[in-house]
Amino acid sequence: MTKKEEIRQMIEEVVPLVDADSDFLFAELDSLGVTAILMTLARRYGISLEAEDATPRNLKDLDSIVTMVERKQQQ
Repeated sequence: MTKKEEIRQMIEEVVPLVDADSDFLFAELDSLGVTAILMTLARRYGISLEAEDATPRNLKDLDSIVTMVERKQQQ
């Protein structure tokens, strides 16, 4: 399973009413959804995610989330 598939599955579990494949994922999320996704990503990948990471750029779509996770893993 690729990281993108893992993250898609995680999003579907954490916020089941949101379309994980949406081109505008951030627009579909409320603050609780954003927080749940960031907390789950941080736990699952052992990375540090802060409120500053909750940007439309980082959470725009599945690809941008994967990019953010990979960038954080390299830090």
